[in-house]
Amino acid sequence: MADTTTSLEDLKEVVTEEAAPREPKKDEFGRSYATGRRKDAVARVWIKPGTGKITVNSRELENYFPRPVLRMLINQPFEVSNRENQFDVYCTVSGGGLSGQAGALRHGISQALTLFEPDLRPALKKGGFLTRDSRVVERKKYGRRKARRSFQFSKR
Repeated sequence: MADTTTSLEDLKEVVTEEAAPREPKKDEFGRSYATGRRKDAVARVWIKPGTGKITVNSRELENYFPRPVLRMLINQPFEVSNRENQFDVYCTVSGGGLSGQAGALRHGISQALTLFEPDLRPALKKGGFLTRDSRVVERKKYGRRKARRSFQFSKR
């Protein structure tokens, strides 16, 4: 019985050693990279310290996402972590529509922020920005008009 308690104590020590502060992951240019996904959209995101400029597929954020709701969605991770206008974001998005691409970009920015500054992880996790939204469009079934809509029933 004493052997199991010592092994449990050893495990606790190992866990506390692993819980040491994480180190930031940056490349040779001082950037952090992450991938965000939403619906069919995939966003590859690079962030680095800067003035808050966001470039999407070599275009300005305002030109690529004309709707203010989508721009607000993309900037949420910066607002929650109090890092507005402190990072430049360069990203490429593909697949899906504008709404899915905005969600993928938000997910990618959140992941990249946690890699750049691991201390921001609890705030972003609490806001739900690190969880990939797994909802996707339901596939169309054979014998039906859409995914669930069937043809109109005719008795005669």
